[in-house]
Amino acid sequence: MDITATASTRPTVRVVSPFHTFEGEGFPVRRPFPQPGLPLLDPFLMVDQVGPHLLGPGEAKGAPAHPHRGFETIQYVIEGPMEDLDSHGHHEVIHPGEVQWLTAGSGVVHLARPAPALVADGGPQHLLQIWVNLPARLKGTPPRAQYNPPGGLPVVTTGEGATLKVIAGSTHGVSGPFETHTPVLVVHARLEAGGRAEFTAPPGHNAMLYVLSGSAATPEAPIPDGHLAVLGQGAPRFTVEAPDEAAEVLVLAGEPIGERVARSGPFVMNTVEELHQAQADYQRGLMGRIDA
Repeated sequence: MDITATASTRPTVRVVSPFHTFEGEGFPVRRPFPQPGLPLLDPFLMVDQVGPHLLGPGEAKGAPAHPHRGFETIQYVIEGPMEDLDSHGHHEVIHPGEVQWLTAGSGVVHLARPAPALVADGGPQHLLQIWVNLPARLKGTPPRAQYNPPGGLPVVTTGEGATLKVIAGSTHGVSGPFETHTPVLVVHARLEAGGRAEFTAPPGHNAMLYVLSGSAATPEAPIPDGHLAVLGQGAPRFTVEAPDEAAEVLVLAGEPIGERVARSGPFVMNTVEELHQAQADYQRGLMGRIDA
């Protein structure tokens, strides 16, 4: 055994199964966290997977207008276009392969719904919603929405059977296009059967692997479809592979904020008093409104 290589590779701490719930107007999501025993993986607050599924005409559902304060949301559309509006005047259709990075900050009202053609005609739908916390000093930052650059997200094809779409952070010589308030790595990895990919993150950063489809593995443990592997913090490198069949994997790593988290529905603050203030501000219309 290569002791040096082993010592520099992150171990698998645990593999977590997801639970299933419904959001918005009743669309199903698969959620590895938060859940009892795993409330967050600092700085990440939540991962929701919608689909993949095939919708019939009239079956597509969205999330009506709702507020956010104190964190950022990443909406990554893999299949099925989504229309996004918010109370600060942003209005975009997010097409397959595109991302909306919404910094809620001091507060914004947001609406996400399937594009009209998907509602009318049906079709495949698959998307991710990822929440990233903001430190206390940035929870009052002005809201901002970022979208895909004109050339699209950078994609790297490795010589080991992996294709990597880099949403945020840097890996394999490329960097994601979004400005992030917290150092994070967000990658959609497609692995051929027998393929593998290696990543690095600074020691002390949290890292995890969530299997979107197929089955994957770390050197220590299998990761079935829909399961999340939580990795140790002490080493710089970690590896994911698809030993038996092709797999799609969401790779997440980030610097922990290390602050108290108080959360209630669409608000993520540091104290209960701040949550009460957020709710009051929303009810008074201080986060704006959407004329949809």
